[in-house]
Amino acid sequence: MNALIKAEFRRLAATRMWRWALVTAVLLGGGLVGLMAVVGPENFSPPMPGLDTEEGVLSVLGMLGFTVFVPAALGTLAMTAEYRHRTATYTFLFAPKRWQVLTAKLVTFGGAGLVYGLVLAVSAGAGFYGALAARGVTPGLAAGTVWELLLRLALTMAVYTLLGVAMGALIRNMTVALAVVVGYLYMGELILMMIPGVNLVYPLLPGGATASLTSFTYVAEAVAGELATSPVSLLSPVGGGLLLAGYALVAAAVAVLVPMRRDVV
Repeated sequence: MNALIKAEFRRLAATRMWRWALVTAVLLGGGLVGLMAVVGPENFSPPMPGLDTEEGVLSVLGMLGFTVFVPAALGTLAMTAEYRHRTATYTFLFAPKRWQVLTAKLVTFGGAGLVYGLVLAVSAGAGFYGALAARGVTPGLAAGTVWELLLRLALTMAVYTLLGVAMGALIRNMTVALAVVVGYLYMGELILMMIPGVNLVYPLLPGGATASLTSFTYVAEAVAGELATSPVSLLSPVGGGLLLAGYALVAAAVAVLVPMRRDVV
């Protein structure tokens, strides 16, 4: 197992995918959050509470939850690339116990997803406080609470990397798997939220668990405004984190079990 994990890390280090991923983390974290903080959420359309309020800080930082498709896509590529480039055959010949191969991938890319999340969080914090200093605005949340929220976002990115690996194990075709991941995250749950009655299950879906963990209620409140109903009640941050961890465990089981029952093509 140690040899397989080392091999996966060597393969990861030899590709340019994760170098670009870390650049993307800096751009999304420091760049996107910094830009939103400079513009000010009160100048958005529709306007949002300013950064001198708790709601404004949570809204701006919570927007990073919309970027979970990046680690999810990277996890998906980690698995589907084995089949697209036909290296899976050699990998499984080298290590016939497939559960060990898949476990090594989960450990490697779970760790890589956490590194991605930490880079995203640190750059977002730097961009956020840099923009506030430039504007002379005092944030509506204490620094400790802000960094705690950013750490929760980093953990969220690691979980979505594991979910991506599981999706890649389930759907071998790279294009189809990426389309399913992005389509679900940006359309599937949103469509469910727009259906009265069905939207009540949103807090139990991965997106709802992410919103709970990151304290991001803007989407739920916006949809409730469109439907003229009361916003659905999200779980507590702890509850959202536990639910998301449960999804990660299920995803890990899928990633390990499904390839064991398939022939390598």
